[in-house]
Amino acid sequence: MGIQGLTKLLGDCAPSSMKENEIKSFFGRKVAIDASMSIYQFLIAVRQDGSQLTNEEGETTSHLMGMFYRTIRMVENGIKPVYVFDGKPPDMKSGELAKRKEKRDEAQKELEKAEEAGDEENVEKFSRRLVKVTKEHNDECKKLLTLMGIPYVEAPCEAEAQCAALVKAGKVFATGTEDMDSLTFGSSVVLRHLTFSEARKMPIKEYNLGRLLSELALSQDEFIDLCILLGCDYCDSIKGIGPKRAIELIKQHRSIEEILKHLDKKKYPVPEDWMYKEARRLFQEPEVADAEKLDLKWTDPDEEGLVEFMVSQKNFSEERIRNGVKKLQKAKQGTTQGRMDSFFSVVSTSKTSKRKAEEPKGSQKKKGKGTFKKAK
Repeated sequence: MGIQGLTKLLGDCAPSSMKENEIKSFFGRKVAIDASMSIYQFLIAVRQDGSQLTNEEGETTSHLMGMFYRTIRMVENGIKPVYVFDGKPPDMKSGELAKRKEKRDEAQKELEKAEEAGDEENVEKFSRRLVKVTKEHNDECKKLLTLMGIPYVEAPCEAEAQCAALVKAGKVFATGTEDMDSLTFGSSVVLRHLTFSEARKMPIKEYNLGRLLSELALSQDEFIDLCILLGCDYCDSIKGIGPKRAIELIKQHRSIEEILKHLDKKKYPVPEDWMYKEARRLFQEPEVADAEKLDLKWTDPDEEGLVEFMVSQKNFSEERIRNGVKKLQKAKQGTTQGRMDSFFSVVSTSKTSKRKAEEPKGSQKKKGKGTFKKAK
């Protein structure tokens, strides 16, 4: 879900915080990409005759096609992607997950009705609502990325929080995701539509947290409280308070505690046992792997390994896979752009390279155990 109504609110109240760019504008940038969000997009978008792509055994391959070709597109445009996979969801997200399950159950019933009625439009509509990223999807994409020479990180908890931690540590320039709560977690730059902008002829939307806070005249903590009022994944919101009223209340009272002291609770009923403090803490102190200890490496693609996995096991065209490998190798060798000669260089952990990091380091208040997988 992310943060309800935040995109529109920023368009109305902080328009300078967002600008549209072409993918080539991010040449030379490292970007942490929310893997699960990307895979979901691929499962929805990469389809044939209204259904997900499958191999001869009936196994879904839409996610692999999307991950392979759209990662290559980013690499060709000079972007160094690192994918971040979700870990275990925080306990406070259980309510949101339960709501999603209810919606899927309802969509399943509607799908069955549409199939009985022969309503192809609604069959397609409700089939898309039932799409879910599975552990198998994630594992197959991790294998593909390793063979492509693209690094990935397994977050201990929320991928958006881990992406933000990588940005704060100066390991990457931005977070690539569709969920606006990456800003709430403190990512200084968020890129939306990065993984499918060219496929859908959409510009990439770049959100800048510093300009956002400046234009709204809020601190990061006040912005977090605003996002909780708007509606997030971790607790209920106050009924009757929409984006316009939420920003007015935050600007007037500066915190949820002060808002509650002055709020007309008959007009705006506050949820019973409202866990806004716990939600705030999750945004301020998320469980993340120590970004300073993550050694991100981009390496040579394993051409024969890719052919074995994508062609022999998943029935992709050998010619197309080998052509894709050539594009990756061409980018690595630096023949496509002048600065590409250092494209796949190892990220140094020396003090000198840290000073040259693309973003200033921020604080990481709580660090959990995470697992990093290096491309071999």
